Amino acid sequence: MPIKTHLWKVGEKPQVLAESRLARENLLEEMIIQEPRMLSDEWLLIGQQERTFNNRPLDLLAIAPDGSLVLIELKRDRTPREVVAQALDYASWVEKLEPENIVEIYRRFSAGKDLAEEFQKKFSRPLDEDELNQSHQIIIVAAELDASTERIVTYLNDRAVPINVLFFQVFAHGDEKIISRTWLLDPVETQSAATKTRQSSDEPWNGEFYASFGEGDTRSWNEAVKYGFICAGGGPWYSRTLQLLTPGARVWTKIPGSGFVGVGIVTGESQPASEFLLTTEQGEQPAMDVLSVGTYHREWINDEEKCEYFVPVKWLSTIKTSEAVQEVGMFGNQNTICKPTTSKWRSTVDRLKTHFPQWNQIDK
Repeated sequence: MPIKTHLWKVGEKPQVLAESRLARENLLEEMIIQEPRMLSDEWLLIGQQERTFNNRPLDLLAIAPDGSLVLIELKRDRTPREVVAQALDYASWVEKLEPENIVEIYRRFSAGKDLAEEFQKKFSRPLDEDELNQSHQIIIVAAELDASTERIVTYLNDRAVPINVLFFQVFAHGDEKIISRTWLLDPVETQSAATKTRQSSDEPWNGEFYASFGEGDTRSWNEAVKYGFICAGGGPWYSRTLQLLTPGARVWTKIPGSGFVGVGIVTGESQPASEFLLTTEQGEQPAMDVLSVGTYHREWINDEEKCEYFVPVKWLSTIKTSEAVQEVGMFGNQNTICKPTTSKWRSTVDRLKTHFPQWNQIDK
C-alpha cells in the first residue's frame, strides 16, 4: 500500500498536522541543492540538469563513498510508468560515463571545482579512478507515492535492479511548512544491489560474503582478531551493510590497501557500540571499556547513525596485516559487506582457500 506519514504536535492533546504542498514544482529540487543532506549526508552532489540522450535532462547526479554514482530523478507530475522508464533510460546513460566525463560534469556543476579534491574532503579518502562508476543506484524522489510506483520499484529491486524511492511529504504548521522523508525500501537493499561491477559477467552468488575492514586510527585488526568481531561506522553507508550478515555466514575479510587477512563465521547480528559485549578473561564486558587501540567512533557512541556497529565473528584463520594476501585480479569493493555476483569473486575465494587452509574447519 502507498506510504503515508502522519505528524502530531506534542501536547496534552496532540494535534495532527494537516498535509500541505510545496508552493511550486521546482522548490524541492532547489531545497536539495541548498541542503543535500535532505537526500543523504553520505552522497556528494556532482551534477544538476545534465543533458543525456536526446538532450533530456537528468535532475540530479551524486557520487557515493565507493565511487559509485547515484542518479536522482524527481517524479513531479509524471505517471509511474513515465518516471521509472525515464530513470532507467538515464541509468543506461550514466553507466557509460567515463572518469573524464564525470570530472567535467562536476566542474560544470561546481563552477570549476576539482572532483578529486572535493571527494577527499567529503569522504576522507582518495578518489580511485578504477573504482569510479563501477556501479550505480537509481533514486526516484516523490512528493506523493502511489501504489503503482511502489509496485514497479519493488518488482525491479527484487530482481537486483538498484532502484529506490525517497518520499517527501509536506505538512502545515501554522504559517510554516514541515517536510518529512521516508524511504520506500531499506537503503541497504539498494546499496547491496549496486555492488555488481559492469565489467564482470554476472553469475549466481556463491554464498560467501566479502568484508572490507578499515584498519587505522579508528579500528584495529589485532583487536578484531583477539576479541572476534568485524565493525564499521561513521555513517549508515558504512555500517548498514553489516545487516546483511546473519549467524552461520562465512565472511572473507580484506583491509583496503593491504589485502585479505582472515576468514570467519558470523555468530551474531549487528549491534551498536553501546550494546556490544566482548568476552574477556574477566567475563563479558562492554566493548568500549575493553578496546583501546582504535577510537571506534567513541565521539558518536550515542548517535545511532554515526556510531560504530559490531558483528561477532568466530575466526577460522587470520594473518597479520603485514602478511595480507593481495594478488592481481582479486576482488575488491569499498562497501563494508557485499554479496558479489561476479566470476572474479568466485575465483578470488578459490585462491584464498589455498592461503587460508583452515577456512572450513568450523568446529575447531
